[in-house]
Amino acid sequence: GVVGEVVDSSFDGLNRGDLVVGLGGWQEYFTAPGTSVRKLDLDRESASTALGVLGMPGMTAYVGLKNIGKPQPGETVVVAAASGAVGSVVGQIAKIQGARAVGIAGSAEKCRFVVEGLGFDDCINHTDPDFEEKLRQACPDGIDVYFENVGGLVFKAVLRLLNPFARVPVCGVIAHYNDTALPDGPDWTSLILRSALVKRLTIRGFLVFDYADQEAEAIEQLSQWISEERLKYREDFVSGLEAAPQAFIGLLKGKNFGKLVVKVSS
Repeated sequence: GVVGEVVDSSFDGLNRGDLVVGLGGWQEYFTAPGTSVRKLDLDRESASTALGVLGMPGMTAYVGLKNIGKPQPGETVVVAAASGAVGSVVGQIAKIQGARAVGIAGSAEKCRFVVEGLGFDDCINHTDPDFEEKLRQACPDGIDVYFENVGGLVFKAVLRLLNPFARVPVCGVIAHYNDTALPDGPDWTSLILRSALVKRLTIRGFLVFDYADQEAEAIEQLSQWISEERLKYREDFVSGLEAAPQAFIGLLKGKNFGKLVVKVSS
């Protein structure tokens, strides 16, 4: 998504100088139907939060948990990429709703941020040699909700710990975005299907656009939690379109904390 300043408009309700958020590319100017963008409410959001905690990442966390994850008080919610724009919000919402929040991240530094900065109950570094054992210890009662946005070996470790009737919202599989063929090694398909059957799992993929009718509700609730200091967020900024490709590569390598924002101009 992008936030831009309107330079010309024939759409009723949008005027020159207004800030809007919508879908655009890596460019300085773009045209869009007035119905495809949303005017920012600067009393409660900034250009960056409209792209992050109050934008697509925050809404992804909100609608994924509300409609698929449905955490209950006392349950254990695990989220991968827990220091990222989506995962960081998922865990905090789980805590607000009375669940335990266990994060998975790719470094000790990120895990410290997730626990000390965001208030998760625990966070496990998936690069540790004993990752699976540490995850098991962090989830002694099993896992009731796993918010999936990574895939790969992380999912395989989580699968063994899922409780009967666990829910798995799937919003991404970043570990597989560059796959061009089936990975070497054993085929996990039968194990996943068997687990889904025996444990009566709900594994459901979704796109945030599936719940476009809940956007206003999500923004309102997330804004309230921020104002109450119950929801925290972090943003990483880079400057200039020329920095966008390298920043994107860094995102795929997990180098960012929170929402990565490319700032084109002031």
